Amino acid sequence: MKGKIRCAICGIRHETNTFSTLKTELENFRVRRGEEILQDGLFSSFEEVEWVPTLLAGAPPHGLVSRETYLKLKEELLERLSDALPLDGVYMPLHGAMEVGEIGDGESDLVGSVRELIGEEVPIVASLDLHGNIAPAFAEKANLLTAYRTTPHVDGFQTGMRAVRHLIRCVKEGIRPVNVLVKIPLLLPGEYAITDVEPSRSLYASLRDVESEDGIMDASILIGCAWTDSPHTSVSVIVVAEGEEKVQRARELAFGLAREIWNRRWEFGPEVETLPVEEAIRKAMTAKEHPVVISDSGDNVTAGGAGDMPILLEKLLELGATDAVIAGITDPDAVAGCIQAGVGSEVTLKVGGKLDEVNGYPIEVKGIVENIDPPSLVLLKVEGVRVMLIPDRRPIVALDDFDRVGINPLEQRIIVVKLGLLFSQIREIARRSIMALSPGFTSLRLDQLPYRRIRRPIFPLDGDLSGVMIGCSAAPPVNGSIRLSSEFGPGGV
Repeated sequence: MKGKIRCAICGIRHETNTFSTLKTELENFRVRRGEEILQDGLFSSFEEVEWVPTLLAGAPPHGLVSRETYLKLKEELLERLSDALPLDGVYMPLHGAMEVGEIGDGESDLVGSVRELIGEEVPIVASLDLHGNIAPAFAEKANLLTAYRTTPHVDGFQTGMRAVRHLIRCVKEGIRPVNVLVKIPLLLPGEYAITDVEPSRSLYASLRDVESEDGIMDASILIGCAWTDSPHTSVSVIVVAEGEEKVQRARELAFGLAREIWNRRWEFGPEVETLPVEEAIRKAMTAKEHPVVISDSGDNVTAGGAGDMPILLEKLLELGATDAVIAGITDPDAVAGCIQAGVGSEVTLKVGGKLDEVNGYPIEVKGIVENIDPPSLVLLKVEGVRVMLIPDRRPIVALDDFDRVGINPLEQRIIVVKLGLLFSQIREIARRSIMALSPGFTSLRLDQLPYRRIRRPIFPLDGDLSGVMIGCSAAPPVNGSIRLSSEFGPGGV
């Protein structure tokens, strides 16, 4: 092929928590268009490509994406993509767990629409979060899927680079890869599959061995998003064959990896102590080391929690905790009230419990406004507990946020965060970590969540499923571009 190859960039990215009563609307998305998309540095590394940036939209984990929002974004994306034709390839940075009201799996719908527009001959390569729930239709319409390999995620850039290299190779060499997808009847919260802890560590390390096989382009393990109630929610394995002649070997490898995951299903679990709320707080209060970081796991903003549940604040006050910080609670009304009162003022407020009315309620507190960093951060001292109040749903993961209101986190006995697994800066200062089994949209008590759409039976909701075997007998092709096995039962597939 002479000259530069012409490849478009497009995508709508979202991790959807369907248990949330909140909706993801247009104002929740950051939308980038045209040249703005090229500013992240990934694409400048590939001088052989003429990039055609169209539209990229992404929103933090939240509730169901409204149909109107999705269709508006999709319409503009397709218009821009149509204007970019003809193309040699398409790169789509997606998540893999987007659910849209009245439509369902967002990736299947979006990639299917892109495929219809560009035709069957133009390769589509997508990079994914490893918490994606992969639908067969999605894997069918895309030529190659590749996912992150670290939790907490530190390889987003590398995954994008890998995806783009695959796309360039497909275009230059005329390769038409085949995604071999195996769905495993296994439901895991991300906190139970940290990639530097067994069994995930060795399972993810084995991907390199799979990819070293002749004719295998890529391999991924996707843990899935347990808080997306969809028919496709489960752990997935994808092995990508270079072409039809390598599909059988890719299937053998995919099933082998799936069997290993299934056989080790009992080994998945949290990397830290996991306790009921009151017990977690009592443990933290009597711990010799500090700070003790408590994860308010049921209200984990990074997985779609509301971020405003005040249950741990209520229990800290009941138990008389001191030198404790809640980082943070989302409550724009409380923030506004503190700013209006001013630093040093005593205020009485109803805090939290206004977004997630299913699992919590507001609590009334009397405290002193200790610090204000307008417009986005207020520090309220309530007895022995300091509360970092914020107006928007966001995780506090950077130590700068503590500095902005004059808190030295290393001097605190207890720090409560609206997270599940800890991000790097918080992880580094924690002398001890405890996961509180709190209620909320991201509850780790999966058996208590109102699942209606997931495919049953599934482990662990339906027992150990010891009679289920994952084999490698013949599975039918789906339109010639994906090989899927998702039929499990006693005696194998």
